[in-house]
Amino acid sequence: MTDRFKKDFADLDPTDKDRFEKAVKDKFVPDLATRTGFRLGLRVKPVHGIPGVFEMTWAPDGRATFQFGDEVLPGEPHIIWRRGTHDILTRSPGA
Repeated sequence: MTDRFKKDFADLDPTDKDRFEKAVKDKFVPDLATRTGFRLGLRVKPVHGIPGVFEMTWAPDGRATFQFGDEVLPGEPHIIWRRGTHDILTRSPGA
């Protein structure tokens, strides 16, 4: 995860931190493991204008951006979390 993501996450209130972690643990990681795509509710899609970067919805007003990194464990996808707040796509560049 990027330093920017760490700051974004630190700025979330405890409820939103739990919501993000639950979405990742209960939905994102299992969907990633199937290698067949993400469930529609996560609304994973490419970020317009930033090749290789995707966004995921973790709450009705919560988004996180990520990219795939080089494998750390052979055969396992590696995710680099880039941003993760309520309004990342309207607030600042560099999703």
